[in-house]
Amino acid sequence: MPNFAPVEEQLAYLKKGSAEIIRESDLRERLEKSRQSGKPLRVKAGFDPTAPDLHLGHTVLMRKLKHFQDLGHTVIFLIGDFTSLIGDPTGRIATRPPLTREQIDQNAETYKAQVFKILDGAKTEVRFNSEWLGKLDYEKLIRLTAKFTVSQMLERDDFHKRYTDEKPIAMHEFLYPVAQAYDSVCLEADVELGGTDQKFNLLMGRELQRHYNQPSQIVLTMPLLEGTDGVQKMSKSYGNYIGITEAPEEMFGKVMSISDALMWRYYELLTDVKTEEIEALKAKVAAGEAHPMKVKQDLGKIIIRDFHNAEAAEHAAENWSKQFQKKEVPDELEEVALTAADIGLDGGTSVRLDRVLAKAGLADSMTDAGRKIKVGAVRIDSEVASAPHLTIAGLPASWVIRVGKRMKRVTVS
Repeated sequence: MPNFAPVEEQLAYLKKGSAEIIRESDLRERLEKSRQSGKPLRVKAGFDPTAPDLHLGHTVLMRKLKHFQDLGHTVIFLIGDFTSLIGDPTGRIATRPPLTREQIDQNAETYKAQVFKILDGAKTEVRFNSEWLGKLDYEKLIRLTAKFTVSQMLERDDFHKRYTDEKPIAMHEFLYPVAQAYDSVCLEADVELGGTDQKFNLLMGRELQRHYNQPSQIVLTMPLLEGTDGVQKMSKSYGNYIGITEAPEEMFGKVMSISDALMWRYYELLTDVKTEEIEALKAKVAAGEAHPMKVKQDLGKIIIRDFHNAEAAEHAAENWSKQFQKKEVPDELEEVALTAADIGLDGGTSVRLDRVLAKAGLADSMTDAGRKIKVGAVRIDSEVASAPHLTIAGLPASWVIRVGKRMKRVTVS
């Protein structure tokens, strides 16, 4: 029989970083019963495989699942392969484009491989909601949808806004929260985790369980993690994400690019550093006893250790320091090999720098490269590039070119 920690100790651990618990008194009671009976709670979180890779924003929920797992409870990583065919309408101002079954299956496989960077594979129940949703016949579907009303659906902010703005709402979009609620019934969930934007769907799960004579699940919501821009939620669509399969150097550089204010949010939601330790760090930074850059570097190393290893974390930090603090060339530098024809060198001794930058992938276009040169954002072998041309004494030629925070070794032969 599992040896569960005291209830108040469990609650304190589970509340870290959470936005809302509905209801905390119910969770306390459920934890007490679990402790007395020795039966772990069943805790679910669903993830629709709409993209091939997970990012740190997804891991906020996974980490909370891990907290329940640490306490001895049963966690269910639910892959919404069936609900992905519907498309989650949450936060959408228009109907989400449908994915093919092949895309969903491919993405689901990568999710399974990535989730165990956080969760203990031996203690995780991985399920697919096509197991039960794919078996619903038309009669069962009608009986299921009859338990909810259209007016209930229109209470949802995104549906209400689209309705009042006279923008279309497809019938199948109403089915998404119903399907998510039915997941909780089929899994007999005691607790469901979700982002704050999922609250409506999670509460529907509570209601539907009552219709099926099950105890209503406790709802625990987590904040949405802001992306590296500090404004929008982390998303590939916004280009502000940090992927959990990215190279350590890339992950570290992105962490170091976030604001000092956002750093504390990442500490709270992406690490196991205790709340009191985070507050102590804040006080030290405010008093000038600790430099925010050093605190942010420590954050970057913690995150990389979680998804790679300690050696990779130290190496990424050293490379970042060489490149951006000491202005040295890092040990591992991306190399780009160009030909004379690539850069328009036709027997002469100089080439246009904007063309070199564009061809080397250091600028989006020659026009973009020209702007970067004009504002002094380009360095050639540590010197600011002030001329629009590069002089070439002979071939092969090689330079270390830095544009903003990006650096490459460019060779022409």
